Amino acid sequence: MTSSTSRDRDLRSQLDTLTTEAFRPELADVDRLPTLEIARLMNAEDATVAGAVAAQVPAIAAAIDAIAERMARGGRLVYAGAGTAGRLGVLDASECPPTFNTDPARVVGLIAGGPDAMVTSVEGAEDSPELAESDLAALGLTPDDTVVGVSASGRTPYAVGAVAYARGRGALTVGLSCNRDSALAAAAEHGIEVVVGPEFLTGSTRLKAGTAQKLVLNMLSTITMIRLGKTYGNLMVDVRASNEKLRARSRRIVAQVTGAGDEDVERALAATDGEVKHAILVLLAGVDGPTAARLLDEADGHLRAALAAAGS
Repeated sequence: MTSSTSRDRDLRSQLDTLTTEAFRPELADVDRLPTLEIARLMNAEDATVAGAVAAQVPAIAAAIDAIAERMARGGRLVYAGAGTAGRLGVLDASECPPTFNTDPARVVGLIAGGPDAMVTSVEGAEDSPELAESDLAALGLTPDDTVVGVSASGRTPYAVGAVAYARGRGALTVGLSCNRDSALAAAAEHGIEVVVGPEFLTGSTRLKAGTAQKLVLNMLSTITMIRLGKTYGNLMVDVRASNEKLRARSRRIVAQVTGAGDEDVERALAATDGEVKHAILVLLAGVDGPTAARLLDEADGHLRAALAAAGS
């Protein structure tokens, strides 16, 4: 038996144990059904994902608290995955700067095979823990950083290798998978295993598993940013106004919080270079732009704390 044949058999044996790879015999004739019935069946499958995520909320919350503590000290949040999992990490990271005005270097998405892998498959990339080590080494990890390995199967060498390397460097590690007792969760300090069950199309983990991963990544980044003071209530007061829609949203947020009229909102935003939190502080605390900036800096960016300080 050749070594490649042996590896193939070992891999098939591993896949046979994974819930995400299981065959659904009741769907064996799905291609013969009317389109409406297929759509209803698929929708019913998707409806189960939120419940699977709910079962992991305590583990998700524990990971968020640990991530936020490190990010408050200047650490970074790094996602590492291959294929769909990697793309979801890159997506979540790319949405943080416009949503929360974060430095693009603070939330980073790594995908096995690099940027080309966002749109095409890079042969062998997901099978290389060494590639993950190289990608992370380029970032110069510190103990204040967090690396989240993302893999539906929980066995992808790139994701597991990323977590193992990061943990060896003292960084916080989180393993997000969709199978129980995964190697990824075992390798990480915080294991999150959202078991969504067999896919509508056998082994197509861009479906329920991908949806589950997107939901969890939404929670990791969004709630971490809430903890870091990037919101005021459920308003995105750190939004970066990089286009007309976001400039309109900025004006609307300032008006919602302060109750000020359009002209006052425009003056406050002009005095603070379009910074929403600063403009709110100018209007509610009656301070000028530089004073608002100082108060927010002293409050580590938390608007509620800055408002309290201004009123004391």
